[in-house]
Amino acid sequence: MDKKPLILDGSSDLTEAIKIFRGGGIIAFPTETFYGLCVDPFNETAVKKLFILKGRPFESPVSIIIKDIGMLKTVASEVTPLAGTLMKRFWPGPLTIVFKAGPKVPPLLTADTGKIAARVSSDPVCRRLVDILASPITATSANPSGKRPPATAKEVIDYFNGAIDLLIDGGKLPGKKGSTIVDASGERIEVIREGEIPVEEITGG
Repeated sequence: MDKKPLILDGSSDLTEAIKIFRGGGIIAFPTETFYGLCVDPFNETAVKKLFILKGRPFESPVSIIIKDIGMLKTVASEVTPLAGTLMKRFWPGPLTIVFKAGPKVPPLLTADTGKIAARVSSDPVCRRLVDILASPITATSANPSGKRPPATAKEVIDYFNGAIDLLIDGGKLPGKKGSTIVDASGERIEVIREGEIPVEEITGG
């Protein structure tokens, strides 16, 4: 019989998450779009375990969620003026911005691109989790690669029962689209994926 993960609701004491996170465990958590999977992005063993769990190609980089601009400095080596403008307009919210990665970011996380994708979530449970862990967290959606991202805790369990350590139940999530992803590491915006925020709203087009 599969070992079920520890399940907490969004208002629970999340201190148990600290031990799991620091021990290289995997946590499923709510965001303003879908449920995500969190491991310590600086723990290469945990990141590799995340790739294997999802069946995700190692050539695909993994984005992260941060608490604030101050935490961004731990993962990004440079914040361009363009990125700064986007951060002021759209953070917290479903806009993932690609930056030049800092030296502490494992190449496994960036797929050897030298770039890291980050955002500040507007979901209150997610924000509390990042605050308690005092660290950036991985933000890949809580589904096997190629499957639909989950909008409920039950869907997460259906995918990963016995394979994750903690599930934070944030109820049914909007689950319409994922975050919009843009590369703002240069002088022009490069749209990688259109999601919740329309491209025209970002580019002014």
